Amino acid sequence: MTHVQSRIPNLTIGVDLGDRLSRVAQVDAEGNEVRSEAIATTPQAVRTYFEAIPSARVVMEAGTHSPWVSREIAALGHEVIVGNPSEMYGKVGRRGKRRRCKKRNDKLDASFLARQGRADVSLLYPIRHRSAKTQADLELLRGRDQLVQVRTKLVNHVRGAVKSYGFRLVRSSTPAFPRRALENIPEALRPALEPVTQLIADLTKRVDAFDEIVQQRINEYPEAKQVQQIKGVGPITALAFVLLVDDPRRFTDSRDVGAYFGLVPQLDESSDSQPQLGITKAGDELGRRLLVSAAHYILGPFGPECDLRRHGLAICARGGPNAKKRAAVAVARKLAVLMHRLWVDNTAYEPDRQAKRQRPA
Repeated sequence: MTHVQSRIPNLTIGVDLGDRLSRVAQVDAEGNEVRSEAIATTPQAVRTYFEAIPSARVVMEAGTHSPWVSREIAALGHEVIVGNPSEMYGKVGRRGKRRRCKKRNDKLDASFLARQGRADVSLLYPIRHRSAKTQADLELLRGRDQLVQVRTKLVNHVRGAVKSYGFRLVRSSTPAFPRRALENIPEALRPALEPVTQLIADLTKRVDAFDEIVQQRINEYPEAKQVQQIKGVGPITALAFVLLVDDPRRFTDSRDVGAYFGLVPQLDESSDSQPQLGITKAGDELGRRLLVSAAHYILGPFGPECDLRRHGLAICARGGPNAKKRAAVAVARKLAVLMHRLWVDNTAYEPDRQAKRQRPA
């Protein structure tokens, strides 16, 4: 998201959001800090504080509370800027340490945000939060994902416990796992594993209930059905993509969507040094994981013949370390670009478009 700063505001307010208390610092047009105090991080306290202040520029970092706080303040007529902390304070170095200011506390952070917002908004790398409804619908997918991850860990626990006792459980689908497992669990392990298998069965029912809700919710997003034209993109992936992108028009180039989901290589070039680095893994982890999962299906034995599959298989054919992983990431990146294009253009999906172009006339 870009922001054009045309003037120095009369008042810039930096808000360092805390879980219970937030520090607020006010800086005037001349750069003088005129007020600094702490307020409770509650909707009522935020409204009470900011409704008594004339229209101002309010700056905060993205975090747990920033979505609802930014909406509350914007509703009162203030200009709200939400900065991206991972960009503001520098990238993570090669040793995994983030380069940040060594002298920091809540008061200094609030003042820093206010002064940055007064001086040059672009230094904050502003982001835009989703609407309240979009956020609520996205939490459905996150809740389902948490249940699926817990269920997977429990299934692996049961299999590992049985294997360590000298037995193996037969392969089965996750819904059938509790019944098949109970038929083969050694008698000595039943007191320990039967409750776990019952919990797995209960989690499966709850995941199915989530799936029904998602299927109902997806009817409210026709664009999600549009991107499902691609075989391998199911309701969960389609809805997650639409909710995470939110507004497709904010990407002037569809190729930027791959970077938005962190599916592009990192850059750390200096002079003659151009090391090959992994992907940035920026953006939403769930969305990136779903896109990569769809890519694995497209490249797998049941994947349809299409441009995406041929692109990935060509990368695999080059060989080298992690060829399959690189192919899956490349297909996921192209998949994100294609989904965005289908959404924006509202056109029919052509799985062999590139292949037809390359055929001789």
